[in-house]
Formats: sequence, structure tokens, C-alpha cells
Amino acid sequence: MPNLREIRRRIKSVKNTRQITKAMELVAASKMKKAQQAALSGQPYAALLAETLAHISSRIEDVEHPFFEEREIKTRGIIVVTTDRGLCGPLNGNLFREIMKIEGNAEYVSVGRKGKQFLSRSSRNLLADFVVDDNVPYVTIKQLTEFMIEKYLAKEIDTIEVLYPHFVNVLVQNPTFGKLLPITGLEDMITQLRGKNAEPFEHADDERNFKFEPDPVTILSDLLPLFVDRQAYQAVLSAKAAEHSARMVAMKTAKDNASKLIDSLTLQFNKARQAAITQEILEIAAATAGND
Repeated sequence: MPNLREIRRRIKSVKNTRQITKAMELVAASKMKKAQQAALSGQPYAALLAETLAHISSRIEDVEHPFFEEREIKTRGIIVVTTDRGLCGPLNGNLFREIMKIEGNAEYVSVGRKGKQFLSRSSRNLLADFVVDDNVPYVTIKQLTEFMIEKYLAKEIDTIEVLYPHFVNVLVQNPTFGKLLPITGLEDMITQLRGKNAEPFEHADDERNFKFEPDPVTILSDLLPLFVDRQAYQAVLSAKAAEHSARMVAMKTAKDNASKLIDSLTLQFNKARQAAITQEILEIAAATAGND
């Protein structure tokens, strides 16, 4: 059995660890709230963009644009959104398992240091890596999508997809594939912008007469890159909310485990101290009896 000094040292060490994990839990909770607010704040913009596209779609019968072109998929282009730091439970591991399931040719772009490290270790084709801080600057996402669109138009890749941890709630973050290009149709664009939980926008009964200058096709061509930017931006925002949620849960679990370990060590310490006291009493009693 460990001596009292060793047990006391272990209790002190675990208490320090519990204090650190508690602080990290509070920091992650604060960042999670900000990330959730950032993700929700973009919904009005997405709704307005969906409304505009809905009106434009009513004026266009056939759309001819490279973003709508269905072609043979020889090489997939995948954006992998991971974290820069660990201590977030199985969040990154779940994404890596999805990557291991990918068959065929694929080119990757990483967002986050963990994704870059995994893609390099697994000898996968890494085109570029981007660093995005917790504020998620839109200009960085725009540079990312412009890089991918350039590769797509040059036919170096045949799809643009994003793999990211989708934030469902504090306890659930699902690895999700989002398809950015090619777009299957205008209605698909509108549905993606509205989101799964958004209220449907009814534009068919709108009697207002919208006039588009210079023409609907030109405006649509200008809005298509904006759609790709928007979807990629939303995916990164969701990934940030998922990261901070996973880290908060992981740190809470670590703090609770530390508390349980402290209780166990304290019980062990008390037993050892009681045994030592009992041993001393027996020795004193034996020495007294011997003197008699």
C-alpha cells in the first residue's frame, strides 16, 4: 500500500488537474455560446438570399452554368474542417474515420491543424491548408472557396464537398458531408440556404413585380459564388460550435472523474492513516507490556 506522503502528493496533483479542467470547461462554454450566436446570426441573410434566388428562378427556364454541370466524377475535392487543438473528445476521430471510408481519387484542403496532420500522416493528396480562428473571418472562407472553385473550373476536381462536425446540440456533433458543387438545381440551392429547420418561404403567391437589372441570368451568375461562400462559411461556423461544445463536455467529464478520484484517494488516505495509528497503538501497548 502506498505511504501517506505519496497518497497526499497524488491528491494534490489531481486537485490541480481538476482546477485546470474546470477553468477550461468554463472557457469552452463561453466560446460555445458565441459560436452558436454567430451561426444563428447568419440565418436572416441566408433567408434573404434564398428569397432572391426564388424570385430569380421564376424568371429563368434553363440555366447554363459550370456550377450546374453534371460530369463524371473522377476526382473529388473535399474540404476537411477540424480543430487546431485537441481535448475535444472523439470529435476529430469521427471525422478521420469518415475520411478512411473514402474510396477513389480525392484532393483535400484542410481547415484546422489536426486535419492537416492526419492527411499528411495518411499520405493523402493535400492541396492546401487554411487557418481559421474562433471568430471565423469571412475573408478567409472566401479565399478558401475561390481556391476550390478555381480548381473546379479547371477540371482538376469534379466536386467540391465539405466534411465537418455538424452541431446538433451540446452533446451531439455528427460528422457530415455537405455538397457545394455541382448544384443539382435552383430549388436545391434555395433548400440548402433555408436550412432543415427554417420555415419555408412561399414565393409563388407573391404578386409583386420584381425587375432585375441587367437581367436575371447575369444576377444569378454573380450570386452562385456567393452561395458557395455562404454554405462553406456556415459549415465552418457549425464546426466551431461543435468544437467548443465537445471540449466543454470533455472537460466536464475530466473534472468529474478527477473529483471521483480525489474521493477514492481520500478514502485510501484515511484508511492508511487509521492503519498507521492502529499500528502505533499496538506497538506502544506491546512495549508497555514488555516493560511490565
